[in-house]
Amino acid sequence: MSARSVLAALPAGRFEVTPLVIDASGRWLGRGDTARILGEGSASDTSSSELRPYEVAGYDVVWPLLHGPNGEDGTVQGFLTLTGAAYVGSGVLGSAASMDKVMTKQVLASAGVPQVPYRLLTRHTWHEQPERAGAEAQALGYPLFVKPANLGSSVGISRVGHESELDAALALAFSLDRRVILEAAASRKPRELEVGILGNDAPQASPVGELRFDAPFYDYATKYTAGEASEHIPAPVPAEVAARVRELALVAFKALDCAGLARIDFFYVEETGELLLNEVNTMPGFTATSMYSKLWAAAGLDYPELVTRLIELAQEER
Repeated sequence: MSARSVLAALPAGRFEVTPLVIDASGRWLGRGDTARILGEGSASDTSSSELRPYEVAGYDVVWPLLHGPNGEDGTVQGFLTLTGAAYVGSGVLGSAASMDKVMTKQVLASAGVPQVPYRLLTRHTWHEQPERAGAEAQALGYPLFVKPANLGSSVGISRVGHESELDAALALAFSLDRRVILEAAASRKPRELEVGILGNDAPQASPVGELRFDAPFYDYATKYTAGEASEHIPAPVPAEVAARVRELALVAFKALDCAGLARIDFFYVEETGELLLNEVNTMPGFTATSMYSKLWAAAGLDYPELVTRLIELAQEER
């Protein structure tokens, strides 16, 4: 969906675009298969010419509209760096550090960015010392969240309200990642604030938006089911809260060495005024109706201009 939106928004007179789909197995598809998947080709199109991975070096800019492991975690960014290609978004360091929730927390703690308390568990520790998980969870208190360290879209995340639910949540998370975090709940139901960052060494922050939903947390179904969540831009919060969100987001973006773009999400505990950074997304959903795009539209930067600006930032960075 993001790819289709970007392709439609690119000014035709300015850019010559080659779309390319990479399938779930990592195979770089031919132009005919790519066109059919993106809805731009016909069933009778049997062309099979493929763009070999190393050939991206011949392009001015590559936009890796990929999410999660092998797309947002520094792996494809490392490959693109080796080819010498300019590309949209963060480099190897920023992508890898932002994708791994534990590394994100460690880097941001050193920069003084407030976060919820957490504990790291490895699959080996869980197998060898199963009682350790219960002790760590008890120290954090219930309810808490169990999360794979390196996945996105809320995949594998469980809200654990009682000790009896912990083992099942850990089994799910460890089936997806060898590193898992236990994370304290910010409050019974914190408000969720989001801000978009745009730029390289002199980044700017968008207006702050708020995400609202009725589910216990922003899980996969809530994210991707129409009508389950609503967006409010600008967020109806005090001006000083919005200013602090923008300030902390810029600190986090720079501390993680991000580039190009990021959407940074916060918990706002209204009762205490506390702000806690939740997550840094270095390649957020990018349709014209995604939160990131809407945040910048509220700042006066429409979707085609935003797309063009990110390509310019990629060339500037490389």
